[in-house]
Amino acid sequence: MNRLRILLLTALAPMAWGTTYLVTTEMLPPGHPLFAGLLRSLPAGVLAILLSRRLPRGAWWGKAVVLGALNIGAFFPLLFLAAERLPGGVAAAVAGAQPLIVLALGALVLHERIRPFSAAAALGGTMGVALIVLGPSAGLDAWGVLAALGGVTATGAGMVLTKRWGRPKGVGPITYAGWQLGAGGLVLLPLTLLIEGTPPAIDATAALGYTWLATVGGIFAYTLWFGGIQKLPVIAPGLLALLSPVVATLLGVVVAGESFTGMQGVGIAVVLAALVGGQFAAMPGRAVSSCRTASGSRRDRPRSAPSRRRPDRIPNRSAAR
Repeated sequence: MNRLRILLLTALAPMAWGTTYLVTTEMLPPGHPLFAGLLRSLPAGVLAILLSRRLPRGAWWGKAVVLGALNIGAFFPLLFLAAERLPGGVAAAVAGAQPLIVLALGALVLHERIRPFSAAAALGGTMGVALIVLGPSAGLDAWGVLAALGGVTATGAGMVLTKRWGRPKGVGPITYAGWQLGAGGLVLLPLTLLIEGTPPAIDATAALGYTWLATVGGIFAYTLWFGGIQKLPVIAPGLLALLSPVVATLLGVVVAGESFTGMQGVGIAVVLAALVGGQFAAMPGRAVSSCRTASGSRRDRPRSAPSRRRPDRIPNRSAAR
């Protein structure tokens, strides 16, 4: 699978998450962020595990719990809390800080070198979402902003650890996502019962909203997301996360009738420029160009030197592995 296809598939995850804010404010009963996170994670995780019939083994029990707690157990309730206290675009836009968090954690945990252009793209993305947030009708709420920042910090740490630990051999991406969704749901279950108590009444609209979040925003998005993290440099999916505030802002304007200013338009343009530029910066060195140069030099060799042709092929084939 080529890099562009991996990027496009991974990008579908934050685009799906960008719908969370509209679904939360327009379809779900208010005041139950933990319950929303629980229904988004636990049923999808249990279903994925039942279908795959595969449970973690050995150290992966602990790793699945840690990843599930960071990516799901902490992220979901903070995400829904932010969505309830902030306008849809603003809540998602705070996720623009995530590339900077991922860049720092990637250098600390994965020892990935911070490239100046990657740092500039991450900073540009943060500035772009700041332009979206600081619109005149942003309606900022301190607790909402803190909840959003806490959520993206937790999932940023989960992203880096997902990259560091990889995926067990023979375990498919759906199973891997199911482990984390299930573990995160189990973390949320006692918190939901203790803090929120009795679940809210669920009508047809709320049932549709929960179903959307559990399927499209849950198992589907996380399967693509974790697969992309393992195949791309960690900053690449970190920058793709910027698509979430862009989608949320546009949906808030088109569907929910939220106001949209020229400054927010500039912010979205900056975010997209940072996203595209950052992907080029995250590309591996010059491996492709070197291969093309080497193959070109082979084609340019005269056909009258058969004795040198065969020995040259063997080391080149080994290096390609």
